[in-house]
Amino acid sequence: MFDNLSERLARTLKNLRGQGRLTEENIKDTLREVRMALLEADVALPVVKEFIAQVRERAVGKEVMTSLSPGQALIKIVKEELVRVMGEANEALDLATQPPAVILMAGLQGSGKTTTTGKLALWLKERQKKSVMVVSADVYRPAAIKQLETVASQVGAEFFPSDTSQQPVEIARAALQQARTRFIDVLIVDTAGRLHVDDEMMDEVRRLHEVLNPVETLFVVDSMTGQDAANTARAFNEQLALTGVILTKADGDARGGAALSIRQITGKPIKFLGVGEKTGALEPFHPERVASRILGMGDVLTLIEEVEQKVDKTEAERLARKIKKGKGFDLEDFRAQLQQMKKMGGIAGMLDKLPGMGNLPAGVKEKVNDRDMIRLEAIINSMTPGERRHPELIKGSRKRRIAAGSGTQVQDVNRLLKQFKQMQKMMKKMSGGGMAKMMRAMKGRMPPGMPF
Repeated sequence: MFDNLSERLARTLKNLRGQGRLTEENIKDTLREVRMALLEADVALPVVKEFIAQVRERAVGKEVMTSLSPGQALIKIVKEELVRVMGEANEALDLATQPPAVILMAGLQGSGKTTTTGKLALWLKERQKKSVMVVSADVYRPAAIKQLETVASQVGAEFFPSDTSQQPVEIARAALQQARTRFIDVLIVDTAGRLHVDDEMMDEVRRLHEVLNPVETLFVVDSMTGQDAANTARAFNEQLALTGVILTKADGDARGGAALSIRQITGKPIKFLGVGEKTGALEPFHPERVASRILGMGDVLTLIEEVEQKVDKTEAERLARKIKKGKGFDLEDFRAQLQQMKKMGGIAGMLDKLPGMGNLPAGVKEKVNDRDMIRLEAIINSMTPGERRHPELIKGSRKRRIAAGSGTQVQDVNRLLKQFKQMQKMMKKMSGGGMAKMMRAMKGRMPPGMPF
């Protein structure tokens, strides 16, 4: 996420090394490069102009503290301005009303609105402990109703059935009545999308708004459309008061223009980021954390929250007890660890949130591939339970059978066994109380900024 912008800013801000003070002269070229980086990231021009003006005003003549270099001082200012542009702090959903609290989802066709409805339902169930009902008022696309029904079953939300022969307002009234009868906490209404903002769509959404009186009206928009996302949100907001924006496909957005433009152009907060295709891939939008990611400082707080929410604590405790007792770490345990990492968004998703990972060479980043994890799991699945518990049994003919069963090569099986042995050695050191020693030994080899 925001890779291109992060790399460009990192290169640019290094140019101030060795300077003793921030002056008009020595930050002139740097700010020109920052300006180009933001424009290349498809940030709206008015936002870029104001951003650069604010940074220049705060930076010129600023004395550099003895503990900071000029580059670090400017990074601090840039980070604070990025946070200001994106909205200072996370703005949570306002559900303080007599149930059911209604959330109206709006957006253009193809923005990921229906999928995001399901993701939001799951987030409300897991994080807010709310009972959730979802309904589709999209009577123009039969597949949309079926899609929402499928998504609702995946996330465990109640689905209110609707039909293309009905009027959207009728559907909304009936769903609201049903939600009241069943004492549902939150009703999420998925509306019809269009290829562009038109009068017919706006009239329909306004009528739904009048009937439902939602506590939240969220505009779902594809972050990969850059500043167009902000302009579309503004056009929509002029017709119907939004309470917030959800940016989808943020994991595929290497630029970040939408995230940096929306708040300033629309005056509305970004409330969530969609960061993947899975139903759990929805993050509350925290401007400070996103600014840290853009500047290569990582996002440890979000990583910790994900660990608490997604890691199977029972499985983690079982493995910890097993290691403490000195029992061998086997391939069943290795597979369990791979599955835990997948829940966390894979290796790439975790690296994105670790401090210092922006300093890794591009070649190293390219080698981080979550497809390798899927291949490793497939190889382990092709083994018998006995082979997983006793990897030393896996010799020539067994390797060939495992490779054929997993659709891989014998070399891939050998590579897995080698990685497993390395992990086994590390676990053995940990079981002997060597965790602190291992961390000290690793410290010198880790990128700058790693938290140990």
